[in-house]
Amino acid sequence: MSQPPPSWLHPGLRLIEAERCVGWAGIAAQADAFEAAFRASGGRVVLPPQGVPALVAALVAAERAGVELHLSRRAMPADAASEPGEPGFAVLLETSGTTGTPKLVRHDFQRLRGRLRGAADPDARWLLAYEPAAFAGLQVILTALVAGATLVSAPGAGAADLARLAVAHAVTHISATPSFWRAFLLALDGAAPPLAAITLGGEVADQPLLDRLAERFPTAKLRHIYASTEAGSLFAVGDGKAGFPAAWLDGGVDGVGLRVRDGVLEVNSPRAMLGLQIGREVGHGGGWLSTGDIVERRGDRALFAGRLDGRINVGGVKVSPEVVEQILLDVPGVRDALVEAAANPVTGHILTALVVPAPGVEETALRAAIRAAVADLPPAARPRLVTMTGSIALGAAGKKTRKGTA
Repeated sequence: MSQPPPSWLHPGLRLIEAERCVGWAGIAAQADAFEAAFRASGGRVVLPPQGVPALVAALVAAERAGVELHLSRRAMPADAASEPGEPGFAVLLETSGTTGTPKLVRHDFQRLRGRLRGAADPDARWLLAYEPAAFAGLQVILTALVAGATLVSAPGAGAADLARLAVAHAVTHISATPSFWRAFLLALDGAAPPLAAITLGGEVADQPLLDRLAERFPTAKLRHIYASTEAGSLFAVGDGKAGFPAAWLDGGVDGVGLRVRDGVLEVNSPRAMLGLQIGREVGHGGGWLSTGDIVERRGDRALFAGRLDGRINVGGVKVSPEVVEQILLDVPGVRDALVEAAANPVTGHILTALVVPAPGVEETALRAAIRAAVADLPPAARPRLVTMTGSIALGAAGKKTRKGTA
């Protein structure tokens, strides 16, 4: 072990992956090997998916070598192993591409860690429910590293397998998308992990899900966070309510400025990206960033109402599938739902819905309740086909993937 761990990595950490436990000694050995290769590269280095221990070792090595580290979410061609980069240590992350082509975002490592409080918590046992190389996954990893906690991971595993791991390892902390949490709750069969902290992010946290989590884990601290690969970690909401206080739009929160322009949330954050990689050029960040999230002010609350680039053109009417989805999720007996588009020769698109019923719910009654719930919506916003299913597939980022946006 040639060097001590960096300040952001507690020497008591434990990484458990594929039934293998790795501590600082194992990470240090791999970091030494990476460092030699990184220094020889002389430029940007690309790390394809290799699991959490290798990712942590690569971060340590890149910081020591003072090079840019591209954490790739996919296998890379051999000629992408090294390419020119800007001087100094930085981390390049890929966006999920949920609603478009993935982008490459350059981050200052200190900014990435901007909202991490750094308190030691060696008794905490985290479950990694995001991709390791995703922005959210990296936030979970860095949180566990600085706390000296145990981090349990199984890259590529689904919600059911991760639920079993959470129980087997008595996990206390999980951060995941709302879609993951719905699948996680369905996968739990009797036994449940002793959760002390529950975090939701990456998608809209709806009130029915927040209420179900609070009921299932009454002693756990419950919060939903707002962040993006481009804007960084922005703020957290811990009052158990969907959305966030509308007053934050006037005064900001946690050092972040918030405003709504043309119905879309914009942010000014000290933790935002350094720039966006476009080809070999870097467009630098700074100032106000559009999040692409539509926000509506209702009383003292600001509520999310879908993505600007996710709206569906139904006969010339732009419809946000997320808004319709939230209505379905409010229907008693609905455990999960996915609203998306299907081609139609007359209107161009129609809305369809996949619905996961709660156990024991009678289908005819549930369909009647769904029809009643959407009856007051404009015709273009009513799902024309509702299909009952046992589960809804999630993308690699733990989010629902939609088709047919226009």
